[in-house]
Amino acid sequence: MTRLLSVLSFVLLAACGGDPDNAESEPRLEAPERTDAPAPDLLIDRERLSIYHPVELEPDLSGLSQDQREMLGLLIDAGRIMDDLFWRQSYGDPEPLLDSIQDPEVRAFVELNYGPWDRLDGNRPFLAGYAEKPPGAQFYPEDMTRAEFEAWNNPDKRNPYSEVRRLESGGLLLVPYSAAYREPLTQAAKLLREAADLAESRAFAKYLRLRAEALMTGDYRPSDMAWMDVRDNDIELVIGPIESYEDRLFGIRTAFEAFVLRKDQAWSQRLARFAGLLPALQRGLPVPDAYKAEEPGTDADLNAYDAIYYAGDANAGAKTIAINLPNDEQVQLEKGTRRLQLKNTMRAKFDHILVPIADLLIDESQLEHITFDAFFANVMFHEVAHGLGIKFTVDGEQSVREALAEHQSAIEEGKADVLGLHMIGQLIDMDEWDGARRDHQATFLAGIFRSVRFGASSAHGRANMVAFNYFLEQGAFERNEQTGRYLIDFEAFGEAVNGLSTRILTLQGDGDYEATGAFLEEYGEMPDFLAEDLARAGEAGIPVDIRLIQGKDVAGL
Repeated sequence: MTRLLSVLSFVLLAACGGDPDNAESEPRLEAPERTDAPAPDLLIDRERLSIYHPVELEPDLSGLSQDQREMLGLLIDAGRIMDDLFWRQSYGDPEPLLDSIQDPEVRAFVELNYGPWDRLDGNRPFLAGYAEKPPGAQFYPEDMTRAEFEAWNNPDKRNPYSEVRRLESGGLLLVPYSAAYREPLTQAAKLLREAADLAESRAFAKYLRLRAEALMTGDYRPSDMAWMDVRDNDIELVIGPIESYEDRLFGIRTAFEAFVLRKDQAWSQRLARFAGLLPALQRGLPVPDAYKAEEPGTDADLNAYDAIYYAGDANAGAKTIAINLPNDEQVQLEKGTRRLQLKNTMRAKFDHILVPIADLLIDESQLEHITFDAFFANVMFHEVAHGLGIKFTVDGEQSVREALAEHQSAIEEGKADVLGLHMIGQLIDMDEWDGARRDHQATFLAGIFRSVRFGASSAHGRANMVAFNYFLEQGAFERNEQTGRYLIDFEAFGEAVNGLSTRILTLQGDGDYEATGAFLEEYGEMPDFLAEDLARAGEAGIPVDIRLIQGKDVAGL
């Protein structure tokens, strides 16, 4: 891993408000605990190595100019750098581990998980000689306690674009990503500037140049603002340290990732009008006015894309099928967000995973309600729902993200899940959506079965587990013990949607860390009968997620 030179230690320490007494010592860099065995033994059944269904990302590049195709190659190259950086954030230097594995199936599983821990099985180690994955990944020293971090007198310690390291003297050192990964980020910034020179959209070119600068400075807000103004481009790029799912200790540190996409212009035009409805949807939330007082931005847009390349955090374990960004609350309040629906990967998951699970677990009389249009819309409005509610607690003291810390990822995903369904109901009542309410509800339940297989370590999986248990408690569906199939009570389902929406929005608005943790604990556990049903899905050979066959060659570049 690229590390600080000792000559930088004092400068960075002073800039980050650290203890000058520690300035003479370099960071002591921790490595994941492992044995020296040249070929680690597999701790899982070999059948688990095939839980990902292979999907080739072969986008339609017809109509693109030579400059656009060349730009795509540069963006993929920049994405590959993000991929390497995420390896280092998640695990450390991957080469010794990968070089020790001769079995191609095992190596592929390690690469899918970016380390020896199974992301869809609670991050349990699947190779012998490895301890449990540190909840703080490589963002913090493994021996650092929560109390030590909270007591650390460093005003910038919650900077999401930084790492915490242990000094030889025993103290803590804050290292900005822009310094910790200077060399690879310099190369990535160079690629983005070269791509900007080839861009046909002036707004996209501006974003690329500002994003290149952000990689070097750690100030991402100007590029986030510029990205919100990008509307006329066929090629899209999401890149940088973005989501904080990998930081399971505090939910603060962001992980490197990249998406390279091509816009589906026809689908995007169909979706564009919904951004303007956000204020009305916000006013219709089932909570008191204080919990919906913020006005969502209407400068947001909603578009459909075909994915060309995933990298880093985006490619780890379960694959993202929709994006809602930026995460910066200030940008959201001023400009809203952009929602990107990844149509080709969404279709792959529907065909190869959701439909087979529904055929196995949904009552046969209700299978007619499982549709791709409902799945697409449920995912789409999940992303739209991230923009609703409030970003700052009702007492105005801090952001919801700060108040709920590591609980925020799961509770925010839960909010988006249930508010997406609530919004669809609102739109149907407003004659703004022509979908059938029952299709959305049945497909949502089938989607829960799909997502909870991601495991408790996934914010999305835990959020779906909460919804399942809450809906079960409210009588929204019942399980037939003889057939193992689930029958939906559609009226009770709608009432449960409103009830869970109110519960989650209130927890976020109050910023109640303890109550939110207790709520997730109460509803986040998987019942034994559901585990047995999901085991049947595994025995039936239904994949848990997809693995991407991708790259410049696959894309025809």
